[in-house]
Amino acid sequence: MLRSRFSQCSRIVASTSAAPLTACLHTSAALQATSARRRKQVVAEKKIAERRIEKQRLEELNRPHVVLGSRPGDDAKWSNCDLAKVLISEEQISSAPKPTVDPSGQLLLPEILNFGVGATEKEMLFETLPTLSAEFKTERAPVYKMQEEAVKAEAQELHKASTLATLLDLRNANAGGIAFANRQRIVAAFSEPGKPNDTGRPEVQAALVTYTIRKLWDHLSRMKKDVASRRNLRRLVHQRAKILKYLKRIDRDRYENVLQRLGLEPESVEGELVV
Repeated sequence: MLRSRFSQCSRIVASTSAAPLTACLHTSAALQATSARRRKQVVAEKKIAERRIEKQRLEELNRPHVVLGSRPGDDAKWSNCDLAKVLISEEQISSAPKPTVDPSGQLLLPEILNFGVGATEKEMLFETLPTLSAEFKTERAPVYKMQEEAVKAEAQELHKASTLATLLDLRNANAGGIAFANRQRIVAAFSEPGKPNDTGRPEVQAALVTYTIRKLWDHLSRMKKDVASRRNLRRLVHQRAKILKYLKRIDRDRYENVLQRLGLEPESVEGELVV
């Protein structure tokens, strides 16, 4: 029993004598301690990182749309550009006046006829042919009825011309007919004055591609699961950028002018484009 008491006392003495030694050798507080200079440096680095993230966020918000080419909230850039003014929409076609005959007997034709009917065809269908038909009918009539037949023939030809104009009105065309008319207007507006139908001109090609991109974007805003159209949209965006970069290499002034006419920002066609 005495031996057990001695062993307990020795363990107590050993434990109490080792406690101060371990306390002196403990270094966790020293490791956690940092200088005031280092703390200031850490705070400054955090602020710099926060400012960098905020700057990147603002740049992303102000970056022009890759497809539409304008900055967020800047819808006036598209509505005021030359391409938007050239295009005609279905609403404008439906609100346009229908072909009518005025009280003086003059046929009022619609502003735009269906695709395939240009200025030459319009003159032939509504001026030349009615006049020739009325003269032919008058010449075949007896002499004493020539004046009466002439008036009758003119009224008949005017009625025929009015019916034909109603049929050839662009409001009777489908989406393909309206797109064809818009492409004709784009080619005429963006060609050189001396070359009215120069479809190989870079400005004309960029305008036609931009028009197709706008149509696809409107379609995808309604049909979000159309994967094939989304792939075509991505291809057209890069094709437009390729055309405009080529124009930038050969003539910087023409490049800047066509960007303004198409309502595009330079950032929407330069650099990496993620669609």
